[in-house]
Amino acid sequence: MHFGVFDLFKIGVGPSSSHTVGPMKAARAFLERVEADNGLSAVARVQAEAYGSLALTGSGHATDKAMLWGLEGVRPEEADADALPGMIARIHETGRMNLLGAHEIAFDPQRDLILDGSKRLPFHSNAMKFMAFDEHGDVLREEIWYSIGGGFVIDEAEAGRNSAAEAHAGEPYPFDSCDELLAICEREGLTIPDVMMANETAFRPEAEVRGHIAAVAGAMEACIERGTRIDGELPGGLRVQRRAPGLRRKLMAAAARAETDPLASMEWVNLWAMAVNEENAAGGKVVTAPTNGAAGIIPAVARYFDRHHRRSGDEDALVRFFLTSAAIGALYKKNASISGAEAGCQGEVGVACSMAAGGLAAALGGSNRQIENAAEIAMEHNLGLTCDPVGGLVQIPCIERNAIGAIKAINAARLALMGDGAYKVSLDQVIETMRQTALDMSDKYKETATGGLAVNVPVC
Repeated sequence: MHFGVFDLFKIGVGPSSSHTVGPMKAARAFLERVEADNGLSAVARVQAEAYGSLALTGSGHATDKAMLWGLEGVRPEEADADALPGMIARIHETGRMNLLGAHEIAFDPQRDLILDGSKRLPFHSNAMKFMAFDEHGDVLREEIWYSIGGGFVIDEAEAGRNSAAEAHAGEPYPFDSCDELLAICEREGLTIPDVMMANETAFRPEAEVRGHIAAVAGAMEACIERGTRIDGELPGGLRVQRRAPGLRRKLMAAAARAETDPLASMEWVNLWAMAVNEENAAGGKVVTAPTNGAAGIIPAVARYFDRHHRRSGDEDALVRFFLTSAAIGALYKKNASISGAEAGCQGEVGVACSMAAGGLAAALGGSNRQIENAAEIAMEHNLGLTCDPVGGLVQIPCIERNAIGAIKAINAARLALMGDGAYKVSLDQVIETMRQTALDMSDKYKETATGGLAVNVPVC
């Protein structure tokens, strides 16, 4: 299938694209099918179950809440982050749920919401089951769903489908590897963002593509601004204090230092990345890029470019940035994974770092080969990165990890742009290496909170 800016950059809520946004979307989609086939009035009871990684970090990643939000009809992109906690409180206090906002039923969270971390379904660790019953207790519909990273969800039928024949239907320049992408560019005399724009506009008008990119960039900017101004403690019990507002105050107070310290701009990049991921950890409005756990890297690098390198008159620079980032993200999505539950944090922070590096190289006017090299360098030095959230929360080490990833992306782009486009390791080779590394990685390092820092750092 086609993967582009609409797929890899989605506006939603934190703290996780695969553990929060995905279950919300799956729950709503399930009930929409029930409504179409039976009518919501036929439903007397619903049950939701989460397995594997979804269950093991379910409370910390708000999976338990997200399934309820979805059953109530909330769409991630339209969600009011400030209103969501009240919805959960109402369900628990009244024992009632309003299915898709239109049909009220009794709901007992102890009976009807199950997190079973001991059970892992074969296709993917992020698995869910939804069931709808009539007034006699008979099953109206039962479905298995998977949240496969970045807010993407598929049902069991889709998981077993071979869609290779329809994978590129409608695309003028289909590609499944970076080598194919570069060959198209060379043959047609195009840049990587040119190819992506041509593929995007095969499905929708260019104005809509540009509008989505502008909306995504705006949402990222709003997230940074909110994250740099709200003090307080992050939810979840770790007693982690928001650091971004304090960092901003310190940087503003020492603004003159920017004249003498050549690395002062990096401190701002750290701040912007951490601000986004603190907002994400607090359940705020963020953009999957390509996931929520790695949502701070691309916004921080995009703002770095906008503040320090954007030239007057080059209005398309950020469009190139996001189109190129999406092209690189699509390669990982097709050939490896962007899911922490499948690939560890190399699949989230590593991919975001690679996307940001390639996007920055494109925005700075790099050649197609330099763009590839930037993306490759970024991932090469994230291989094997584990996903080990302390307490199952997207806080430690996730927030700082985004700051480090943003700096690494900028350095990768700068290294590539200093080169001549000749290199030994290709992006395709490093993506395949990442895929193999993910297969070899123990499940305890794949967003289960059963290994790494998650077990070596006391929660209390």
